[in-house]
Amino acid sequence: MHRNPRNDLNPRLSVATLGVAVGGAVTVAVSLAVAPAVAGGDACRAAAAAEAASCQPTVDLAICLDTSGSMQGLIDTARARIWDVVSDLATAQPVPKLRVALITFGNDGHRAENGWTSVDSAFTDDLDTISMKLFALATNGGTEFVGRAVDTATRTLDWTPGDKSLKLIVIAGNESADQDAEVRYGDASRRAIEKGIMVNSIYCGDPADALAPAWREVAKLADGHYAAINQAEGAVAISTPFDDRLAALSSTLNETYLPYGAQAEWGAANQTRQDGNASGMSTAVAAQRCGAKASSLYNNRGWDLVDACKDASFKLESVKKDELPEAMQSMTPDERTAHVAAMAARRAEIQKQVQEIGLEREKFLNAERARLASESPRFEHVIRDAVRAQATAKGMNFPAPATAPAIAAPTEPAAPAAPLAGSIKDGC
Repeated sequence: MHRNPRNDLNPRLSVATLGVAVGGAVTVAVSLAVAPAVAGGDACRAAAAAEAASCQPTVDLAICLDTSGSMQGLIDTARARIWDVVSDLATAQPVPKLRVALITFGNDGHRAENGWTSVDSAFTDDLDTISMKLFALATNGGTEFVGRAVDTATRTLDWTPGDKSLKLIVIAGNESADQDAEVRYGDASRRAIEKGIMVNSIYCGDPADALAPAWREVAKLADGHYAAINQAEGAVAISTPFDDRLAALSSTLNETYLPYGAQAEWGAANQTRQDGNASGMSTAVAAQRCGAKASSLYNNRGWDLVDACKDASFKLESVKKDELPEAMQSMTPDERTAHVAAMAARRAEIQKQVQEIGLEREKFLNAERARLASESPRFEHVIRDAVRAQATAKGMNFPAPATAPAIAAPTEPAAPAAPLAGSIKDGC
């Protein structure tokens, strides 16, 4: 039995009540409630979903991180900034389906026969799993085989077929890119682009030193973007007047989840753990994670009934009674449908609040970034700019950055920008 004491909405809430409460904006809530009563409703839903899916682009993003002994700062930055990348990609039109994979290299804890390279996570749209994997990383060693990491991503990951999908590798490290005598980085990059996979490289070092040109070639040979990040600086977390409100809304969002199935307890617990991991880095990171949670790219259909019911192939009635949340087990089928619809409506309302506050927060951040402008690029901006450019080439469009702050300055000045614990400024 799966208990979610946070879910206390009236299971008998009707479609008419939902219509009055939230209007036509919450399409999923209305369709969930009325589908059983409409002849052929499932078939219509399936056809509509199939048509929408055929128009939705897919972005496959493989993140390859050097986890040798000197790269703790890179790991900390990736932990903090993954939500920035997700939130930015969620603004694209049409909104893509995002799958992320994680590969680590240069770690003596990995198998030597694999070139000290490991696939920590295959492609998944479960972003909390990627966060969990990032927070589990530890540095060790080592020998950095850049070519092996690119080749492992190209050969072993389940890339979305077809030319319409955007296939990207982002690889970051701080040592020579040509240490691998078995798999040369040039060959690996060429094999990647032959399969339609672009490779973006981030060198965590001085762009003028002798190692930088090889990292530039890694990207150039696979039609990717290259950037060098100054290791002497640390990732800056800018506090805003909106962070505490977003942190509170993040917890409120969690109350709308209806855990079900074998992954129910684990999924809900992991969501809470990743909230804690983000909060432990800074309130700014927690706020950015909240924004990502309010986007369509944050999907937990494997353990949450609200997300699962967005899939036309999912049948609520197929879930065994003892795999439902405890509060739903005594409900009739119609009551269960209405309860899921009510939670979907409530979640949509909270997500709208988060998105509105997030826009104001972004305006504030843009003003602060301009004030604190540095010549050094930052990890999340490097990835964002590469993904934006490559997604635009695939036909996706992004809004212009928000500019002027939309609120009066707070009575108390915002806390000054502070380096994240254990990280290095501007990326690595």
